[in-house]
Amino acid sequence: MKTYSAKPADIEKKWVVIDASGLVVGRLATIIAMRLKGKHLPIYTPHVDCGDNVVVVNAEKAVLTGRKKEQKVYYHHTGFPGGIKERTAKFILEGRFPERVIEKAVERMLARGPLGRKIMGNLRVYKGPTHPHEAQQPVALDVAALNRKNVRN
Repeated sequence: MKTYSAKPADIEKKWVVIDASGLVVGRLATIIAMRLKGKHLPIYTPHVDCGDNVVVVNAEKAVLTGRKKEQKVYYHHTGFPGGIKERTAKFILEGRFPERVIEKAVERMLARGPLGRKIMGNLRVYKGPTHPHEAQQPVALDVAALNRKNVRN
């Protein structure tokens, strides 16, 4: 018996839409990363992009548990000596691009390489309730119903 290895031509990508209202960011990110990578499929192949296209709406309403909103720090470097900068999760969530918290959480759960970058291209996060992907007829995924711990009031 041979091990099945999916080819890029064999992959049928689906579109999934997730409403992030009241969902815990870390738990949401693990489900999104699993969907993007294709680990929920029986034809999962590690070196092939066999996951779905995921659209996340209402990213600004996602919840961080505990005191992470004040204590979680995102670092980046400007490239100049002494150029390390930091921002708290609260600063980002209340700023212009609150969707970056979810994007960073998912990005850091995927591989850092060409395949990981390609997979991240299948993720679209929007801070409001609308998205421009209605033509793809995305299927709604109810993350809140998967586990009671996924939701915080």
